[in-house]
Amino acid sequence: MVLTSVVGMFLAVPGMVPTSILLLGNLGIALVAGAGAVCNHLIDRKIDLKMKRTQNRPLPQGRVGSRQTIIFALSIGLSGMSILLFWVNPLCAWLTLGSFVGYAFIYTGYLKHATPQNIVIGGLAGAMPPLLGWSAVTGTIEPGAVILVLIIFAWTPPHFWALAIHRKDEYAKSGVPMLPVTHGEQVTKLHIIFYTGILIVVSSMPYFVKMSGGFYLTAAMLLGAGFLFFSWLLLIKPGPRTAMDTFRYSIVYLALLFVALLIDHYLF
Repeated sequence: MVLTSVVGMFLAVPGMVPTSILLLGNLGIALVAGAGAVCNHLIDRKIDLKMKRTQNRPLPQGRVGSRQTIIFALSIGLSGMSILLFWVNPLCAWLTLGSFVGYAFIYTGYLKHATPQNIVIGGLAGAMPPLLGWSAVTGTIEPGAVILVLIIFAWTPPHFWALAIHRKDEYAKSGVPMLPVTHGEQVTKLHIIFYTGILIVVSSMPYFVKMSGGFYLTAAMLLGAGFLFFSWLLLIKPGPRTAMDTFRYSIVYLALLFVALLIDHYLF
């Protein structure tokens, strides 16, 4: 999240981001995002105990209590908001707060348990960091920042559904209506390919609106081809680790895509 926020900051200006904004902006965003993650752990503590991926978190294991968790979330969340309000700018602060509410309460508290499309609808909150970084520098919402949000928004479903396939039995046990549980793996795999195709199209937009040049476009298409390969392999010839390999590649994909944006911005 911080990487995409940093890239959003640098893409917002032709030169160097002011050091104070770079440091304080990302610190504030990270603290509020951390508070959102803490709220997620608090709300999902009973579900987390049923899943191997999350059962060793501090709350399910009883290493911290609910009261301590709430105090910690308030402490880092208010600290982050104060930094953004007083040392960055109000727009960035309120957008970050909106992202926090969207993830911690709308997604975790409601959407996650309400629909198998939870990750699609709730993914907007997790896609916000580039816009937060951009607005920290400019104090505005601009089309370039929205495109960066759309890239992460399109990336989130294939990224998370690959993990959901790998952990399908755990999600079924926890009662969370993830798509592989409610509609089966084959439907989920088709959704992954569909959203990967959307992602490839959306990831080309920075080039066509002249945010970036040929270096970025080449990188985006190569990385997208890799993502499509894993998605297709998951559909037609899956092995025991294919879903997890797809999930891991998706993380590398997003990091390299945003690094390519940054390189193109300054070197080409």
